[in-house]
Amino acid sequence: MKALIQRVSSASVTVAQQPVAAINTGLLVLLGVEKDDTEQQLKKLADKVLKYRVFSDENGKMNLNVQQAGGALLVVSQFTLAADTNSGLRPSFSTAAHPEHALRLYQQFVEYCKSLGVEVATGQFGADMQVALVNNGPVTFLLEVAPHTAG
Repeated sequence: MKALIQRVSSASVTVAQQPVAAINTGLLVLLGVEKDDTEQQLKKLADKVLKYRVFSDENGKMNLNVQQAGGALLVVSQFTLAADTNSGLRPSFSTAAHPEHALRLYQQFVEYCKSLGVEVATGQFGADMQVALVNNGPVTFLLEVAPHTAG
């Protein structure tokens, strides 16, 4: 399971030219679910996303997490993060989760983050989305939780 997180001043999702979700300060989380991913992994990844210190403190150091910075999450499912790009010039999606499994884990990821007191907005699973953002920094990190580290 992978989360590409970007520290944003603002981010939004539009589907069919209609606004779906928007946040101001926070993290845009592009979530990639692979076929063998589990609920244990999603909780571990969500905890890491929420605790990852990417916001500046009073001294300009990245010492604050999204909650400490008063930010929100915009979580967008992105199956292309699960692509195998190791060979050739066309991605293989053989490692990506089937849509039903991916949707279930995506929804659980969102609900788990909400249960920890974070404001969470979401994209529209499976839709052709336009994602707009102002990457603050720019600050971008790829967080991964592999199956063997889920316990």
